Amino acid sequence: MSNALPVADARQVRRYARELARRHPRGLAAALGLHALAAAAGLVAPRLLGDLVEGISRGVGAVTVDRVALAIAGFVVAQSVLVRFAHLASARLGERVLAELREEFVDRVLALPLSTVERAGTGDLLTRTSRDVAALSRTVRFAAPETLIAAVTVLLILGALVLTGPLLVVPCLLAVPLLVAGTRWYLRRAPAGYLRENAAYSDITDGISETVEGARTTEALRQQARRRARTDADIRRSYAAEYYTLNLRTVFFPIAEIGYLLPVVGTLLLGGWFYLEGWASLGQVTAATLYAQQLVDPVDRLLSWLDEFQVGGASLARLLGVAEPAEADGKPAEADGKPAEAAPVTDDGRLAAHDVRYAYRAGHDVLHGVTLVPRPGEKLAMVGPSGAGKSTLGRLLAGVHAPRAGAVTVDGRPLSELPLAELRTHVALVSQEHHVFIGTLTDNVAMVRPDAGPAEVRAALAAVDALDWAEALPDGLDTRVGAGGHPLSPAQAQQLALARLVLADPHTLVLDEATSLIDPRAARALERSLAAVLQGRTVIAIAHRLFSAHDADRVAVVEDGRITELGSHDELVAAGGPYAALWRSWHG
Repeated sequence: MSNALPVADARQVRRYARELARRHPRGLAAALGLHALAAAAGLVAPRLLGDLVEGISRGVGAVTVDRVALAIAGFVVAQSVLVRFAHLASARLGERVLAELREEFVDRVLALPLSTVERAGTGDLLTRTSRDVAALSRTVRFAAPETLIAAVTVLLILGALVLTGPLLVVPCLLAVPLLVAGTRWYLRRAPAGYLRENAAYSDITDGISETVEGARTTEALRQQARRRARTDADIRRSYAAEYYTLNLRTVFFPIAEIGYLLPVVGTLLLGGWFYLEGWASLGQVTAATLYAQQLVDPVDRLLSWLDEFQVGGASLARLLGVAEPAEADGKPAEADGKPAEAAPVTDDGRLAAHDVRYAYRAGHDVLHGVTLVPRPGEKLAMVGPSGAGKSTLGRLLAGVHAPRAGAVTVDGRPLSELPLAELRTHVALVSQEHHVFIGTLTDNVAMVRPDAGPAEVRAALAAVDALDWAEALPDGLDTRVGAGGHPLSPAQAQQLALARLVLADPHTLVLDEATSLIDPRAARALERSLAAVLQGRTVIAIAHRLFSAHDADRVAVVEDGRITELGSHDELVAAGGPYAALWRSWHG
């Protein structure tokens, strides 16, 4: 099972639900008021029928019967109209709440550190953004308003019963012990069961996405049987989790069915006895029986949607949990049982890393006391074998990760303490992974600065040698790209990311093999173009091809999570150390 993202607890879910209610007092009051009026209109007919039965037993005339029938018809029509507007008010409120939930969830997802996503795996995040959002949508759109309607209706019916005859409330109390016991039994088990069900589904999604993404590798290594076994095991866990919640429903729902039929039977039996004893009139018994019958539908809806609320509550807990820290980056962890000490922070007006350590798993550092202070305006290349820690160090310098120990500062302030918007004015990361968003080419470039004009967008594309092919697209810079739009090659997508970086204009740039997918000749031209555009800025380039290091002001050699050499290309070649060996090997 993957190291899943956190899940909010029940207290956090309740607090968030109360907060949502406080945000929409008018909408909530309007929905409740309309439902109350609709329910009240529906309560008049049983009382009128009861009075009519009582009157007929005493020999009232046909005119009175006609008037009562017309009155009942009028209240039925009024109830229908009120129900329509009540449902409309509830639907509007539900859509507004759902829109807020979705927007806030997107904000939480975009604020997640990359290290958190990497630890959790994509399957859990995909499940939360799809299955959990869909489940919560059903709860907000249907379960919440239906439950409000049912709760208001039950309260008003019970009030009407009391006014009709206090003794006639007694039969309705017969179901209370059964329903309370059954509901408590169910609620003690259902939330954890639905959380397990959703987590198991995340594992299935994670495993299938891994299999699809690595299909060629799986086939080349003949690991098909192993992947099938992993998927089968995930499906078995999901089946067991869903079977558990199904068993809960097969116990709870029959109890509920019995519980909300008891008041009808009890009212008929006890009401008849009360009538024979002279404790209640025939009209009162008739009205009470009809009220008890009316209780069936709202109680049934309350108990039926209770299960949906458990599903929605579990989904809301998972959506809220995205914002909770899981082994939060930026908080020093412990190594060998001792708290890590923060590195000294200097106020020297530059980006600096002092004695930083970082671990993706507790007790397994991948960086070991690295100190690196780029000079303002220089181009610093980081080279080394794969897995040496170059990309991890680059992400620390870009503020994506926070060190387990030590400090990464800019202008003397730890990067991890800066607001994201301010952080990106100082330093930005361009990695090997790029995304083309649905929209025009201009939208894709200008997303980092929505106020940028066409001339600035064109200048940014020209800076990364992308303007020629961009203008050659069917609609030029207005061509729609991304999913379903005009396809772009990996190199073109990479150039878009670099154009965004030029437009963002931070004073320090971390390029994590940012030109690795571009043809070597184009990459060299692109880097020369970038050098001219970014002159005066600090550029930290994680280099895959050593010509990038050759053009740098200084080169840092990273091996086994440590910087083993630091100097200019000529100095390191002359030193005859690890960099010189890499250079000779690269030249063949």
